[in-house]
Amino acid sequence: MRMSRPNARATRPRAIANWLIAVAVLVFLMVVVGGITRLTESGLSMVTWKPISGIIPPLNTAQWMAEFDAYRATPEYLKVNRGMTLAAFQGIFFWEYLHRVLGRVIGLAFALPLLWFWFRRAIPVGYGPRFAALLSLGALQGGIGWWMVASGLVDRPDVSHLRLATHLSTALFIFSGLIWTARDLRLMARDAGVPPARLHRGALIALAIVALQIIIGALVAGLDAGYAFSSWPMMGESWFPAGGWRDTMSVAANLIDNPIVVQFVHRWFAWIAAAAAVWLAMRASRTGAMWALPLTGGLVAAQIALGIGTLLSGVAIPLAAGHQAVGALLLAALVACAHRVGSSPVRAANRSPRSSPVLAH
Repeated sequence: MRMSRPNARATRPRAIANWLIAVAVLVFLMVVVGGITRLTESGLSMVTWKPISGIIPPLNTAQWMAEFDAYRATPEYLKVNRGMTLAAFQGIFFWEYLHRVLGRVIGLAFALPLLWFWFRRAIPVGYGPRFAALLSLGALQGGIGWWMVASGLVDRPDVSHLRLATHLSTALFIFSGLIWTARDLRLMARDAGVPPARLHRGALIALAIVALQIIIGALVAGLDAGYAFSSWPMMGESWFPAGGWRDTMSVAANLIDNPIVVQFVHRWFAWIAAAAAVWLAMRASRTGAMWALPLTGGLVAAQIALGIGTLLSGVAIPLAAGHQAVGALLLAALVACAHRVGSSPVRAANRSPRSSPVLAH
């Protein structure tokens, strides 16, 4: 997206930052609804992808029966839900439909204001490529979603856990990019000469560790690995169940495709991720961000409690959905912490009276 250089009076960094936060809230809701869609086994209820006309749901009995007949031809119905009533189908259809509608709403909520800001030359210099990348990722995410669903419509009665992990990871990457860019623009709104924050190596490592834990959690969801053992801290009567490691599978296959191993790794890698999160929050607090440690620590504690509760409850949907929601909130807090760490030298240098509002990057 090529943009001419706007003048200082035309740019609107604070307004754009507020818009990005609003879009990030929508993405958060999308992640939560996506988690519920997975937990209720609703993802395969819509067997076609119609980006435009798909916004209109079935409106009469004949249309509902057509949708139901299409579903009854899928492996999930034939192997898992044979005999399902129309009313039960409508229940799972609701969550997948809501998930897809939210995706379209997010697309419009990002693209239309972006065009308006671009037309008004309100986007600061240097940010055009970021917005183009976020827009492209959003469009790609729709294709990834259908790629995921398509994996469960032929032969197997479930979506690929690897494609599910890709879908969730892309959503959270977009979520993080929106938050980071919004925080950059809020810095600029306070002082037009402030450069964007840098992602320091330590913060990057901490975020990568937490991101890996989220990906492992997506594998748990995709493999239904949460149902493997409903006890904690031990798995059944041992720390690792006998026969849980399959010698017929490679190490990589065990770590990715074996539900027992994936649940075990998710249980214990969580403590490494928690330590990384707290460390990053401590780094941010040293820059004067007094909110960083209490907020992050509270979210880490809540996330651990919800994870254990999800296991002990046999994957109760409210607890499992809460676990995914708090995970996304924790990621948002850590992105804010990383941004604070990456902008703290700039903050210190700009405590003098505000400089001239010239946009130069």
